[in-house]
Amino acid sequence: MTDAIERLTLVQAADAIARGELSSEKLTEHALSRLARIGPTLNCLVAIHADSARAAARDADQRRARGETLGPLHGVPLAHKDIFYRAGQLSEGGSKIRRGFVPNETATVLSRLDAAGALDLGRLQMAEFALSPTGYNEHNGHVRNPWSLEHVPGGSSSGSGAAVAARLIYASLGTDTGGSIRHPSAMCGLTGIKPTWSRVSRASAMALSWTLDCVGPLARTARDCARMLRTIAGHDSRDATSANLPVPDYEAALTGDLRGVRIAVPRTYYYDYVTPEVAACFAESLKVLQSRGATIVDSKAPDMAIINSMMHLVMSTEAATIHRAWLTERPQDYAAQVRQRIEPGLYYPAVRYLEALSLRAKLTQEWLAAAMGDADLVHLPTLSIPVPSIKETTEGEPAAIGAAIGVITHCTRGINYLGLPSASVPAGFVDGRPVGFQLVGRPFAEATVLRAADAYQRDTAWHDAVPPAAA
Repeated sequence: MTDAIERLTLVQAADAIARGELSSEKLTEHALSRLARIGPTLNCLVAIHADSARAAARDADQRRARGETLGPLHGVPLAHKDIFYRAGQLSEGGSKIRRGFVPNETATVLSRLDAAGALDLGRLQMAEFALSPTGYNEHNGHVRNPWSLEHVPGGSSSGSGAAVAARLIYASLGTDTGGSIRHPSAMCGLTGIKPTWSRVSRASAMALSWTLDCVGPLARTARDCARMLRTIAGHDSRDATSANLPVPDYEAALTGDLRGVRIAVPRTYYYDYVTPEVAACFAESLKVLQSRGATIVDSKAPDMAIINSMMHLVMSTEAATIHRAWLTERPQDYAAQVRQRIEPGLYYPAVRYLEALSLRAKLTQEWLAAAMGDADLVHLPTLSIPVPSIKETTEGEPAAIGAAIGVITHCTRGINYLGLPSASVPAGFVDGRPVGFQLVGRPFAEATVLRAADAYQRDTAWHDAVPPAAA
């Protein structure tokens, strides 16, 4: 086992520590070594706190030796997107404007991981202010995809995607406002879940859009995501919008049995840009789900133009509200691509913004009725095309770049406005680059989403594939 420590999943690593087969110190030293050796090649690191990580690992092993009760992630080394505050440590949000910012509070999700025994090795790169589906960052440089260094890793949780895929850490927290957990998961060959809006506290996580932002894990498997999500989910008095609902045992739901589960596949809209090679991966994934007992049914998407319009209006208005002072005082310190995505929000009338919020429940019900119908889940592309290159998404006319980005977010952004849970699951490769599909559930049906993802992964091995940069 010690010869392939980095090949372990999060759950395998945690369980091996709990059984005494591996020490937290050994896993942590291995992770620190790989972060130092491979991390700079991928440009996925902001800061790694090696000394405090080693001390925490020693303490974890001592607590186990004393027979103390262990949390579900005891001793496992993680690292997270540079968007979550930890008191006394820098948190810069991938930006120039927030360089040097030190918060005096810790994000609830980090505190919950701490309580579960997880180790926090440091901060990972991200797109500037979480505003790029490719991982674009003009200030800190591009994070590299471990499957192909010239291709994008997905964003905005780009460092998280690259670091987990390259087996530098076992899982990472990201945020998702229009696909920022699902994009890097799909492009790096990972499993990542955006939970229902309000399922996970966002207290002391840098905001982009208050009514769209979600926090969730990127990991190797659906089981890893289930353990992470159960740890971080639940009501938080520090976040008044967090749902006051019981948190299921997501791992207990992973039965492998999909008999009685109906999965809808809307071909309209979501397949507008799907290439034949990517479509073949999706078709094969449906066969696997069907072989596990699921019933596949056809459906149709409703009018997505209005949903996407409302999503854009909400996100840009809320982002512009957060950034208004900086846009006035320091416009030159934003990358042009980022500033151009925020500025339209300065000019929308308040009545349009409130209209977009008021329509949300109605449009969600219409989408569920059309796209899901009487099914339990919806199967969608995460990314319609093969993973694009950095050059394709950064060079050329702004309109062409904007169009390319629009294709990337075509299947993800509307799900945030609807507030629904969605997981991206690895489904194969095209030209050596990963492909991923989404499973979308009804509100708070994360257990069903993860159950289907896990069942699929019992009969496939795409999530076990190791990228070249991990060697």
